[in-house]
Amino acid sequence: MRDALAESLAQDDVGASVAVRLRGEPVVDLWGGYADAGRTVAWEQDTITNVWSTTKTMIALTALLLADRGELDLDAPVARYWPEFSARDVRVRHVLSHTSGLPTWDTPITTDDLRDPPKVTALLAAQEPRWAPGEVACYHALTQGYLLGEVVRRITGTTIGAFFAAEVAGPLGADFHIGLPAAHDRRFAPVISPPGGLTVPPPTELFEIVPNPDFVPEDTNAVAWRRAEIPSGAGYGNARSVAAVQSVLTSGGGPLLSGEGCARALEEQYHGLDYALGVSMRYGLGYGVSGRTCFWGGMGGSLVFNDLDAGLTVAYVMNRMKDAIVGDGRGMTMVMAAYDGLG
Repeated sequence: MRDALAESLAQDDVGASVAVRLRGEPVVDLWGGYADAGRTVAWEQDTITNVWSTTKTMIALTALLLADRGELDLDAPVARYWPEFSARDVRVRHVLSHTSGLPTWDTPITTDDLRDPPKVTALLAAQEPRWAPGEVACYHALTQGYLLGEVVRRITGTTIGAFFAAEVAGPLGADFHIGLPAAHDRRFAPVISPPGGLTVPPPTELFEIVPNPDFVPEDTNAVAWRRAEIPSGAGYGNARSVAAVQSVLTSGGGPLLSGEGCARALEEQYHGLDYALGVSMRYGLGYGVSGRTCFWGGMGGSLVFNDLDAGLTVAYVMNRMKDAIVGDGRGMTMVMAAYDGLG
């Protein structure tokens, strides 16, 4: 693992961290490089950055926790918890598997609107699904977090970020935040966009991505973005904290979940073409799944990978983004090095 990270830092990364947990126990915790594009500030043990959609694994675990406690029925209509939600056929599991038919907002919005959850959730509540729920997968890049977040808020009385902090990160002692308090700004490594920005996936038969809202990754380094709770794509941590949370699934549930609750992540909801990403996907409840593994990554390269049979969790977090639609290989290089380490 040390060699793999060193090679990545020498070739592709500016600053990065990698962590491995085996049956809940930390066995690898490495970091290196720089926290800034100018390579003047070292990436330290406690450096954190935006992991983009790797955040989705945190809100998925939050949903699994509430389901395990009997407070959330994943097969229930969203409207059971959110009466104003007009699409009565959309179930919670559809939201978790990107099959609700609400992959983006029909109404144009701005990045400022993302910091106004009542506004963007009200728009989703009134919106007609584009397809019959459960039939078409179309990646919910930003909407998933607001849809699931509103369900959690209706159940718990608090935002999904606050609930995650109190009921997941807190008990685990995990340094992961959905919305970054000012006290952590000194540790924040700004994301570094790839030259020329990020390529939008080409149109598919059913869907053409039109960025809504339209932004470039480096715009999100602003304080206003960091303070906002954007639950699909603005979680802040490092490999150590990502692995600490996600290894709940590979350690039998730890203090949070039952074994049965962990296994629910693997329940297949959809297998076929994702009409936003343009690739075949197998979706479980909040994760991509393959056999007894579940995983997801963030725009630009971060990744977490869970193998429930091996008891293995691997996390990779970096600040330099690469232009790749569904991962650029750096994270999977770390995963394969972890398997090599298992012998």
